[in-house]
Amino acid sequence: MAKSIEEQIEDKAKQMLKEVGVKYFTKTETINSAIDNALAQAPTKSGGIGSNRPDIKVIIQGTHPRHFHIPVMIEVKGKKGDLIKENKLGLIDNSKNNEPNYTNIQRYAVNGAVHYANAILNYSDYEECIAIGINGYQSGTGNTEIEIKAYYLAKKFNNSPLFIDDFSDLSFLAKDNLEQFISQKISTLSLSAEQIETQTRHYEDELDRALSELNQVMHDTLGLPDSIRVQLISGMIMAGLGVKDQVSPLEIEDLKGLTGKTENDGIKIINKIEEFLNNKDLPQDKQETIINELNKYFNNPNYYKPVNGESKIKTVYRAVKSNILPFFTEVRQIDLTGQLFNTLNKWVAVPDGAENDVVLTPRYVTRLMARLCQVNKDSFVWDYATGSGGFLISSMELMIADAKAKINSPQEVKQKELQIKSEQLLGIEKLPDIYILAVLNMILMGDGSSHILNQDSLEFNGKYGQGRRKDEYFPADIFLLNPPYSAKGKGMIFVEQAFAKMKKGRGAVIIQNSAGSGQATEFNRKILANNTLLASIRMPNDIFKTSVNTCIYLFDIGTEHDSNKQVLFIDFSNDGYTRSYRKKTSATNNLKNTDHAIERYDEIVDIVLDRKRKTNYYQDGKEVIKDTITLLGNDWNFDQHQKTDTMPQLADFKKTVADYLSYEVNQILSGSLKTENPLGKY
Repeated sequence: MAKSIEEQIEDKAKQMLKEVGVKYFTKTETINSAIDNALAQAPTKSGGIGSNRPDIKVIIQGTHPRHFHIPVMIEVKGKKGDLIKENKLGLIDNSKNNEPNYTNIQRYAVNGAVHYANAILNYSDYEECIAIGINGYQSGTGNTEIEIKAYYLAKKFNNSPLFIDDFSDLSFLAKDNLEQFISQKISTLSLSAEQIETQTRHYEDELDRALSELNQVMHDTLGLPDSIRVQLISGMIMAGLGVKDQVSPLEIEDLKGLTGKTENDGIKIINKIEEFLNNKDLPQDKQETIINELNKYFNNPNYYKPVNGESKIKTVYRAVKSNILPFFTEVRQIDLTGQLFNTLNKWVAVPDGAENDVVLTPRYVTRLMARLCQVNKDSFVWDYATGSGGFLISSMELMIADAKAKINSPQEVKQKELQIKSEQLLGIEKLPDIYILAVLNMILMGDGSSHILNQDSLEFNGKYGQGRRKDEYFPADIFLLNPPYSAKGKGMIFVEQAFAKMKKGRGAVIIQNSAGSGQATEFNRKILANNTLLASIRMPNDIFKTSVNTCIYLFDIGTEHDSNKQVLFIDFSNDGYTRSYRKKTSATNNLKNTDHAIERYDEIVDIVLDRKRKTNYYQDGKEVIKDTITLLGNDWNFDQHQKTDTMPQLADFKKTVADYLSYEVNQILSGSLKTENPLGKY
């Protein structure tokens, strides 16, 4: 086995930096306390407790307003093949079976550097970091070969390592080259849709595992009722997040097991939640609704009185603080509260779950429906069964992206973002525990001011209901919904009532297909009297773990349906994803992109919006049909318009005859038929 020349390569790397005037710090030297503390708090390269020690550390200082101080973590190795370890997708392979792969982190230069960069981002206020792996070895001719790879990690990209480039030396870090490096390399980087999906799945797996372990403790050890677990964890997340420069996060040591009415562990958490909500600028009535709901659980002696020296609340919070909160920091700004609810829902019975149809819509479906409705920066979006807020979050992301694409002034973009969050989104959720999740989700996604109402949608008056515009009617022009299917008309009553309050725009609902084939005609006829059905999309029957057959119905609001108008019917039952809903299977294994799912979803949008297709997975006349509907409201599904051609064609007749003749000849040759005039019958 070749001997490592790591020390020699490390000396060469330091010499490179010296030659271009870049100040560096060795393993034991300090850059600053923030970086030192981050490296000390993070798990080591072997997964243990202790200090992380990158071989070389640098901090570069540019003049670019978004990239002023960037830490650089450099790891060095000294054997051929030890530069980097990637997985089959070409991503840094630092995990195995959803656990950190410390073998790779310790062995490979890039993998180790990425580990250190993650420590900086996860345990400090730095927003970005550069990871550089350097490896050297003796070639067959005796020359020393050096290879260098650099990656960029940023909180805005969910810590995903983005490849910068291969380099022959470290001169790109020199002051004279820094601006070009930042403007031409760093600033042009972005996550692909595939990377976003992969990273999100990874975080969902990690969160699923942590929540499942905590849920078992709550059930087996603490005996906490099923009905309160979502509320407890949601409240603890709020208490533990804090608000930068305003509210310190709740520490485990703050919970002392006292039993006084104003000093117990539950009140400590409630007080911290109140501070958190106050500093997120939530309307006062929204704050009161949340506090009143959570107070029922936290201010309960059964949970705040110590048992063997520690309250049940403190036991749960210790696990939340260590294993759950890291997923809800700025590092990972992904819609994860829906995953939080779904994970707990796998392990416990949701109160009245069957009656209330607590089924949260996957984010790739909420995004599809928002795109079909052509959500943009000026849209006003509402949802009558908000759940954890998935439709509103997908809409908010599209609206802000559209604003950034169309507005040139950064100041105007900021103002527009504020308007979008404070005035252009409204959701209604009846169940208190899920309502709290929706509010928490919007806060975590950067918005505390969206109008989420804890009401019955069927009694909703159409007004903002909160904040300075509480008495004004919400001017909705986009409606998105996954209704409770046990409601009247399989949930179409919500669509009918919402459309009645809208003057124009688009609406999309994902619903049981029986709603369009005869079980909701009373509401469908009313809908068609003032709105036009544009498209009906048959979805995969395993979109939800309940294996219910669903369709997406897309409407143009405010125009009576013309019975001569062609409606688009699409069979989207093959969407490119393979699903499995085994109870203890990870999110990655539950949902796999096995056949160009991202491209297929893009194609459906192109078809419905009548745009040029980039792919052709769905054929006109086969998976895509245009046909009219009656005004009875009972013929809205693809299979009701699918035409089966039973007329035999000449080519079919010729093939049948040819096949039969071939059969008889084979029989003759094998001696199974007499040879006298075998074809005489013809």
